[in-house]
Amino acid sequence: MNQTPANVTPLRYDPFYEAPEPDEAQTIQEIIDTMAEIQQKTFQAQGHAIRSVHAKGHAILKGELQIVDNLPPYLAQGFFAKPGTYSIVARISTQPGDVLPDSVSTPRGISIKVAGVEGEHLPGADELTTQDFILVNSPIFPQQLKDFLSGLKRFDLLTNKAQGLKEGISKTLRAVGEVVEKVTGSDEGVMPGMGGQLATHPMGDTYYSQGAFLYGPYMAKFSLTPITPTLTSLKDQPIDIDQDDDALRHLLQDFFAQNGGEWEFGVQLCTDIDKMPVEDASVEWPEAESPYQPVGKLTIPAQPAWGDEKTTVVEDKMYFSPWHGLAAHRPLGAIQRARNATYKASAQFRRNKYGAAESPQDVN
Repeated sequence: MNQTPANVTPLRYDPFYEAPEPDEAQTIQEIIDTMAEIQQKTFQAQGHAIRSVHAKGHAILKGELQIVDNLPPYLAQGFFAKPGTYSIVARISTQPGDVLPDSVSTPRGISIKVAGVEGEHLPGADELTTQDFILVNSPIFPQQLKDFLSGLKRFDLLTNKAQGLKEGISKTLRAVGEVVEKVTGSDEGVMPGMGGQLATHPMGDTYYSQGAFLYGPYMAKFSLTPITPTLTSLKDQPIDIDQDDDALRHLLQDFFAQNGGEWEFGVQLCTDIDKMPVEDASVEWPEAESPYQPVGKLTIPAQPAWGDEKTTVVEDKMYFSPWHGLAAHRPLGAIQRARNATYKASAQFRRNKYGAAESPQDVN
């Protein structure tokens, strides 16, 4: 770990690498407006304000993130510049902005809020002592900004409607994905965003930031990879999500009641802007050219995963954003820029009703 891997030479950031579309601000405003409609519809239907994306939480967990000691200079940047151990809160969720039965199988995410982070934070950040990491179980964000808006509008039309249709589509797509996986050895071609996420245990997955970030003078993406046997044994393990609307929540409650786990927090440095663009999050950065390198370890002990006071605080009052953090890790690219205002607007809807909680230390 003390030497740069062979053929990995980090590329320094240049503002030229970011190129917003001329109408990007208008597109982002339409995303904000559409998300607001989704939130209002779900609030009217449920009597409770929820997130406009990743609305359904499955586990709320407390743990620690430890920064690796003696990192080489090119990795010892920003939050990772010096060793330390930080308290964290993690939220495991699924993608849609509607609370659906888990049989509508969609991508899973892990959001991590780190407490007690010192240093220069991003301009305009509404949290000044945290560093958030938003990770999903796919290395890419499959859509351009306008395509995401189009999909969001279609989802808005289905919000609180056609639940049986969504379940039917999901089961069909999962069946297609299982066939593809058996034939090709991968789930390439599956449409998890439409409900085609394969029905496997979420704790066996590796999670990715999808979008890029500054990494001091460089550019990088982040990953979270399970490393303890209790987690690695769950990779691709089939689960039943068709008999219980809250199957994932109950699955994670059972798991964390008896087990903890450790994950490796990795950094993938950009070495070639043509192969590893920061503006287009739909392009997967090739690990053969720049592997993820370990810079931290996330540890979560066995604990109640749902149903206590911490769940209410995190679900109602806390919000996670890649724009909560140090200036040394400013998010890069169109999707990341869109997340800034959209996540803030979504959070404000809940904060107007329930107040705010900013730090893992607010979670008892």
